Amino acid sequence: MAWLSGFGPGGLVALAVGVLLIGVLFLRRNGGRDQAEAQMAELMRAQADLNGRLAAMADVFGTRQAELNQSIGQRLDGMSQRIGATLTEQTRHTHENLRRLQERLAVIDAAQSNIQTLAKDVVGLQAILSNKQTRGAFGQARMEAIVADGLPMGAYAFQTTLSNGSRPDCTIRMPNGAPPLVVDAKFPLEAWNALRAAASPEAARLATQQFRRDLDTHIRDIAQKYLVTGETQETAFLFVPSESIFADIHEHHEAIIQRAQRQRIVIVSPSLLMLSIQVIQSVLKDQRMREQAHVIQGEVAHLLGDLARLDDRVAKLQSHFSAAQKDVEMIAVSGAKMMKRGEKIVSLDFAETAATPAATPPEPQPAPRGVESRTGLLKLRVVDED
Repeated sequence: MAWLSGFGPGGLVALAVGVLLIGVLFLRRNGGRDQAEAQMAELMRAQADLNGRLAAMADVFGTRQAELNQSIGQRLDGMSQRIGATLTEQTRHTHENLRRLQERLAVIDAAQSNIQTLAKDVVGLQAILSNKQTRGAFGQARMEAIVADGLPMGAYAFQTTLSNGSRPDCTIRMPNGAPPLVVDAKFPLEAWNALRAAASPEAARLATQQFRRDLDTHIRDIAQKYLVTGETQETAFLFVPSESIFADIHEHHEAIIQRAQRQRIVIVSPSLLMLSIQVIQSVLKDQRMREQAHVIQGEVAHLLGDLARLDDRVAKLQSHFSAAQKDVEMIAVSGAKMMKRGEKIVSLDFAETAATPAATPPEPQPAPRGVESRTGLLKLRVVDED
């Protein structure tokens, strides 16, 4: 009967009617009314039996379908709960990820804002370096910062006017009344930028020649304008505001360095200028020490006088201590003598003195020193002994 489970109740009834029709047709074909009626009755009983079985199967199918619906409903409920929990967890994770994403986007926005600000600063710096006057102001500002950080106020001056009308960027006052040292901060960067931007060997060669000509011209101008005999030092500084440019000049342009040295111009980088400032500061400190040497000598003389007076007072105090020590020794000697006299008094024999006859006149003796006691006047003879 397993193959019948594929049909529903309506299908089974239709199947039974079909079976009956097939049976009737079969009986008519074979003939015999009685036999047909008998077979018809048999078929009716079979149909009734089949209807009962179909009803039972319908009940079973109804029960099974109810159980199946209940099981499916339970599973759907459980699946709905699991799906709901999963969706809730996924929603929570999604919100958390979105929150983190928003935080990271905020950080990225801040970084982008900083990058934009830095880009603006770089563009501004590029604009500064592209203009000769503003570029000179940039090198001037960096040089002034180094000098102002390394030297005290009054040891330097900016934009002073010399006797020939020239105005160097900085003059550093030297010790012992020596002429000041001149520092120039207007380094030519146009040819250097062209040399860095050269795309072909021919362009690089032309830019190198132009850079050498510009630098030679600037070195010659410094020597003519700022090296004034008796007014400035015989050597001047040419400040290069970049360590990389300074290193490249010394590595690839040795001829420029030699010509600058022959004209008594020293090319310095920020680090070399800082080192030179420190050396000048040490020299200025030594000068101030020498200027204050007489004051120190006077203070030392006063100190020696105070030491002499202290020595005299210590000597007097020592003599007082010696006299006091001598007095203490004399007191000790007197105490020892008094102890000896006391022992002699304790050893006197008063019994023999009492047995002497009264008629015997006493010998004349010097007036003794008496000691008053309760029993009378006791006369003792005291002999001084050293």
